[in-house]
Amino acid sequence: MVVAKLDPSAEWHRQIEQLVEALPDAIIVIDGAGAVQFVNGAAQTLFGKPRHELMGQLMGFSVRDGDVIEIEIPLVDKMHIAEMRVVKWLWEGKPAQLAAIRDITDRREIELQLRQAQKMEAIGQLTGGIAHDFNNILAIIIGMTELAAVGVAGDAKLSDMVKRIDDAAERGAQLVQRMLAFARKQPLEARVLDVNEAVERAAAMLERTVGEHIALRTSLAEDLWPALADPSQLEDAIINLAVNARDAMPRGGDLTLETANVRLDEVCAAGHADVPPGDYVAVFVTDSGTGMPPEVIERAFEPFFTTKAVGRGSGLGLSMVYGFVKQSGGHVRIDSELGRGTSIRMYFPRAERSAHSSGPAAREPERRLPSGCETILVVEDDANVRTMAVATLEGLGYHIHQAPDGRSALGILNGGDHIDLLFTDMIMPNGVSGQDLLEAARTLRPGMKALLTSGHAEQVAGTRCSGHRGVPFLGKPYRREKLATAVRSILDGNGGF
Repeated sequence: MVVAKLDPSAEWHRQIEQLVEALPDAIIVIDGAGAVQFVNGAAQTLFGKPRHELMGQLMGFSVRDGDVIEIEIPLVDKMHIAEMRVVKWLWEGKPAQLAAIRDITDRREIELQLRQAQKMEAIGQLTGGIAHDFNNILAIIIGMTELAAVGVAGDAKLSDMVKRIDDAAERGAQLVQRMLAFARKQPLEARVLDVNEAVERAAAMLERTVGEHIALRTSLAEDLWPALADPSQLEDAIINLAVNARDAMPRGGDLTLETANVRLDEVCAAGHADVPPGDYVAVFVTDSGTGMPPEVIERAFEPFFTTKAVGRGSGLGLSMVYGFVKQSGGHVRIDSELGRGTSIRMYFPRAERSAHSSGPAAREPERRLPSGCETILVVEDDANVRTMAVATLEGLGYHIHQAPDGRSALGILNGGDHIDLLFTDMIMPNGVSGQDLLEAARTLRPGMKALLTSGHAEQVAGTRCSGHRGVPFLGKPYRREKLATAVRSILDGNGGF
């Protein structure tokens, strides 16, 4: 128990009161009857009342000496949460209590945001791992169906069955790409772009999608800064959000696509646990639909979470948007209220230079599969994926050496057989990764070409940063045409050490 006696006539008492008055925490003294006898300036600010209104007010709380409790303080703007510590006191010679109260509302909000960010990161890690494994499975299915399609080309019934399998695998690959987007492990082709142009392209496509019962409007900022993002993914994200907005307005409404320059200073950034201060280019997709309750907003970006009826959606749309924006170095938030609509706001980092090309990359025209007679070392720990890759490349005329892991591949590289191309996965067991293998190959076979593959892009990003920037990458699952084209292109002069 802390007991102190203050002498009102003492000069040091006046100095202590000045000190207490300057404290950032709210300080109040309550007499034995529970009435307020003293408040400092911080207490007036916290309770939103002047000193004369607080003096004499009854504060009905019962706290053991030295305990720390939380109290709620209703103010005009919102309910504040405060942390209060009470000690026994003598005020003008009579028993009293001194309460030190600290507003922890902002701290709690930051803690909640941090926990939410940590939860999303954990879900992202799990989702990315699952997606990586699925990519290996899909690589086998797609590769084998393409090989089977050649063998059953003369049988219409079997060809149709193989095509149906291939179509299902392609839909599975698209779902996996959405999972990788949430996990922030999808390959992105970020470039400096004019966001207004991307929004206009998306709006042109949406005019045929949202329906006549919805009024689609754009509000594009003049002198918009250039942003750094993948233009195709940005357009997909806008369309995805707009389709969700359409579904929230079954009887019609307003859908607005808006852009703006946003400067986030350190004070604003401090209100968000994972957002650095700086300049951002914002894209808002706003509807006048049904809105979301708080419990839905909290989970809206989680993969597979959906409020739609069974069969109406995979629950990956918003999670894909979340992952894309985060992987782009930006921030995304939801502002929504039941019955008053929703605004989803995407913030992308401002680029340092003017946009030079904002359009999506042009698709390569289809062509006959290129072939060759060179020797390729295929390194892949998944036996089925390895078998599929070897069968595909042998079918194109190449001579193949194969290895189930990096250690076995090193043995082959140390041997005397000529090898023109190293085709290796990035994540492998037994202590030798694809990056380790590349480092060894650079020394052992300096003239050899190389091609990397992986179920997601983050391993390759690390590899390129460590000195292999020119080594091409083929994401899983890959089709026979892409593999054939990539291999031939590299062997013809692109992608060596």
